[in-house]
Amino acid sequence: MKNPTQEVAALRKESKAQIIPVQVRLDAILEQAIQWQPNVIVLKDFKGNNLSGRSAHALPDVRMRWRVHTRSPPSAPGLSAMADAGGEVAAVPASGPADGLGNGAGSTPAQPNHPLSRKLHKILETRLDNDKEMLEALKALSAFFVENSLRTRRNLRGDIERRSLAINEEFVSIFKEVKEELESINEDVQAMSSCCQDMTSRLQAAKEQTQDLIVKTTKLQAESQRLEIRAQVADAFLSKFQLTSDEMGLLRGTRGGPVTEDFFKALGKVKQIHNDVKVLLRTNQQTAGLEIMEQMALLQETAYERLYRWAQSECRALTQESCDVSAVLTQAMEALQDRPVLYKYTLDEFGTARRSTVVRGFIDALTRGGPGGTPRPIEMHSHDPLRYVGDMLAWLHQATASEKEHLEALLKQVTAQGVEENIQEVVGHITEGVCRPLKVRIEQVILAEPGAVLLYKISNLLKFYHHTISGIVGNSAATLLTTIEEMHLLSKKIFFNSLSLHASKLMDKVELPPPDLGPSSALSQTLTLLREVLASHDSSVVPLDARQADFVQMCTVSASNLGTADMATFMVNSLYMMKTTLALFEFTDRRLEMLQFQIEAHLDTLINEQASYVLTRVGLSYIYNTVQQHKPEQGSLANLPNLDSVALKAAMAQFDRYLSAPDHLLMPQLNFLLSATVKEQIIKQSTELVCRAYEEVHAAVMNPVNAYKDPENILHRSPEQVKTLLS
Repeated sequence: MKNPTQEVAALRKESKAQIIPVQVRLDAILEQAIQWQPNVIVLKDFKGNNLSGRSAHALPDVRMRWRVHTRSPPSAPGLSAMADAGGEVAAVPASGPADGLGNGAGSTPAQPNHPLSRKLHKILETRLDNDKEMLEALKALSAFFVENSLRTRRNLRGDIERRSLAINEEFVSIFKEVKEELESINEDVQAMSSCCQDMTSRLQAAKEQTQDLIVKTTKLQAESQRLEIRAQVADAFLSKFQLTSDEMGLLRGTRGGPVTEDFFKALGKVKQIHNDVKVLLRTNQQTAGLEIMEQMALLQETAYERLYRWAQSECRALTQESCDVSAVLTQAMEALQDRPVLYKYTLDEFGTARRSTVVRGFIDALTRGGPGGTPRPIEMHSHDPLRYVGDMLAWLHQATASEKEHLEALLKQVTAQGVEENIQEVVGHITEGVCRPLKVRIEQVILAEPGAVLLYKISNLLKFYHHTISGIVGNSAATLLTTIEEMHLLSKKIFFNSLSLHASKLMDKVELPPPDLGPSSALSQTLTLLREVLASHDSSVVPLDARQADFVQMCTVSASNLGTADMATFMVNSLYMMKTTLALFEFTDRRLEMLQFQIEAHLDTLINEQASYVLTRVGLSYIYNTVQQHKPEQGSLANLPNLDSVALKAAMAQFDRYLSAPDHLLMPQLNFLLSATVKEQIIKQSTELVCRAYEEVHAAVMNPVNAYKDPENILHRSPEQVKTLLS
């Protein structure tokens, strides 16, 4: 069922849209036409039928076009008008005033520019396509005006009025239902209003009766709120500045009770309260602040004392070789760092426990070996000095690294400064116990003098482990590192004593060089020893360089009774042997350079000896020396004895034989050289000296001052030719 209000609105809209515009427009047109008194309105349809006097609602189809004509009176026949095919509205002169339209006989003729005519023209010539209201009215009219006949045109106004009446009656009927509904609603509203009025009256009466109770209740509620706020403040104060009974029990605990993580939470809360309570000291609650601070200080001391005793007992229990530091003990050390004295005592207790464990483990490794006999006891390798010492040092190196790891695990949460120094100090204390048994055993090995090579290897081994262990724990493990350093110095001392003894024996009993001028057997044995020592060396060789000076001195003393060429050959061979021995090792570069300098010094001697040997054999030695020493004031060379043309030609004959076969004039000592390269170097450089000597003699002979006749026949070879032949 439709809403009555909506139906009323729809009917009102339909009535307004369909009836009013058409009626208003048609009535306006007819009224304006009828009021024109000088003329009579004549309405004709399409067939020319007169429609005057009919109702405006009975007019023909409004879609017809209309024209207005003024019918002239009989005295003016030129004003007649003719209707077109579509019907017309014509104005005719009146014959008398009886019809009420002003058409009486005494009326005046119509004027062409009468205002009503202009207005009627304006109205009838209005374009309907721009008048939306007229178009809507005509559209509504065409909905029920379906037949264009005389009867329907006559009854148009009545039909419109009847339709309007029916719509209004329907509107009244529907609005009646709306009115009845509104009356029903009004009755309900009146009932509700009465009920509310009654309730308001009763509430007012009750309010007047309970006014005192409400006032008291309000006061009690306000007091309750104040007390609740104070209780909340008190609870917050207690939770911030006091401990619970459980937390107090955790901190005090029992003498042998365990320490858990909850203990550290409670201890942290005590520290926080002790710091936060300083805020109260800056307010008017100084008394409460001082009491709380004192209470927390006592609790802290009690908790730290209990924690220290528990940590001590835990450290004493760490006597196994595989030390497992618990997380709670690590937290305990972190907490104890706020009490440096207790922290230091706990570290000392840990170091003492681990020291006894390390000493016991070292003795067991020496005498009993590992679990189940693997590895075997170190003492079983005492017949092998190098392995014996190496196994002991390797065990100590591993133990030192393990103890450092244990301490790092123990102190990993400690944030105080100096943790690394504490670790190194405790490791030094732990390893101090093994120094005595280690020193005794290494001393026995060294003093037994196993040989220079083994002593040198042991010395290097001690130096290596000293460097390695100091890299792990620094220099704070003073006792252990000092012991290893002492053993290193002792082994090095015994090693050098052995070398010195060997060198002394060589110097006391100097062997003569062999006939081939090669290295002596003593030097060969010494170089073999040196090679073995260097083969075991992997760092610096400075101490050995110092001992090599003794070897050179021995060779010099051995060759002191030889001739110049023999001594130089022997020294070159000996130094070359030393050089080839040292050249096998990369760390002897500096010493090789020194040996090379000494070899070159003796090579210069051999080069000069070879050049002198050649010049003497060809007879140019005396001539060359005289030319070098001659001065211009002594006169010409040709006048000196043994420098005439005959002597020079004889010398040149021998020199030509040398040029044809230079290898025949080599010193016998050159064949004893161990190095072919050295031999070639001597021959090459000595030949250059011979060429230089010949060049000076040639220049002197060719000089006219020396008064040689026909010098080209005396020295028929130029210096360049000699160089070419000897090259």
